[in-house]
Amino acid sequence: MKIVVFALHMEVGGSQTNAIELAAALRDLHGHDVVLFAAPGPMVELAKAKGLRFIPAPHNKNFLPTLHMMRTLRDVVRRERPDLVHVWDWWQCIDAFYTLHLERVPMLVSYTLSDVLHRLLPKTPLTMFGTPELVDRAKAAGRRRAELLVPPVDVDLNKPGVVDPRPFRDRYNIETNDLVLVTVSRLVTQLKGESLRRTIDAVRVLGRDLPLRLIIVGDGEAREELERLAAETNAEIGRHAVIFTGELLDPRAAYAAADIVVGMGGSALRGMAFGKPVIIVGEQNFSSPLTPETANSFYYYGIYGIGDGSQSNTRLINHIRALAESRDRLPALGVFSRQFVVEHFAIEKICAQLEKYCQDAVAQRQRVLAVVADGLRTAALLHFGKYAPNGIRHLVKRHEAKTAASLLAQTRPVQEGVGRSPKG
Repeated sequence: MKIVVFALHMEVGGSQTNAIELAAALRDLHGHDVVLFAAPGPMVELAKAKGLRFIPAPHNKNFLPTLHMMRTLRDVVRRERPDLVHVWDWWQCIDAFYTLHLERVPMLVSYTLSDVLHRLLPKTPLTMFGTPELVDRAKAAGRRRAELLVPPVDVDLNKPGVVDPRPFRDRYNIETNDLVLVTVSRLVTQLKGESLRRTIDAVRVLGRDLPLRLIIVGDGEAREELERLAAETNAEIGRHAVIFTGELLDPRAAYAAADIVVGMGGSALRGMAFGKPVIIVGEQNFSSPLTPETANSFYYYGIYGIGDGSQSNTRLINHIRALAESRDRLPALGVFSRQFVVEHFAIEKICAQLEKYCQDAVAQRQRVLAVVADGLRTAALLHFGKYAPNGIRHLVKRHEAKTAASLLAQTRPVQEGVGRSPKG
């Protein structure tokens, strides 16, 4: 089968990593001919390293359906003649839905790193969601072709011993007695910003009494603010406790150097694959370590959470202190982390599920009238609803905060439980 993967713009991020790694796995494990179509960016280097053929797409910074993107996709489809187009995320889905229907090419949609169930999404394509909880919600909302595809992790590429941590630790002057916290994240205000600020604050509070070093791997528009907070923390503690590495296309050395990983989504999963204890952070003051007691909830809701909205940072501070003061617990928690990822998120298992969905999407063509009705419904939402051009830009910026508030009102695992998982 020939598959065109229509992915996000190739900035450094979890969805891009997932798209590239699964595309390569479909080729290597199942023999499919896979082509990657996306707007250029730094992650193209990873695609090339995986041996994937890359076709550049236009940049669409407003996330609006555009005739330019549709025409480019149409031209790619006519030239490549794929059996299937695998589309990542909702804004690509809108561009692809109308184009592929006119070209009579089946499509498959991955919507794995968000917990927002947009009404805008067409209902007729087979659509994969990233948590069992979101699949349940999608089916309850009438999406009969909702399936589960959790974020994949290459557990051979990411495992204890695969990378020597000593050069990384030497580069950043990490001492033997230091307890290293690592977070790998896009440095952005929305979604990630709160957890990054709270983690820096926790080091400020604990850093006088504990030899903590926080390594922040990533880049983004919030970096200047975060570096200012880090400088204030370092000055208050009197040592270089918070360090920024910048963006790393291959952050495995940072994971290998960690004693504890602090994060969410795919970055937390990769830390687990390295056999590291993980404290999962989210929004509205959520944090919880991955333990045998919390693991099932994290699998169902996702590697994320929504807390009680408290302004206090006591919970995350206490979670870090508890692990830092009980170093003898860290190896066992790390072993459990690794087992959790291998059991649920190993890329071979996830790719086998994806391959089945690819076959199903090609075999189970939808009736023309159903697709037309679905297209008219989506078009009406685009034109008249909150997704109209004047509103969609604000939606992109605000949907995480709105979702957090609405989910908090619906069902809220709080305190030591877990919440819902939008992103990696």
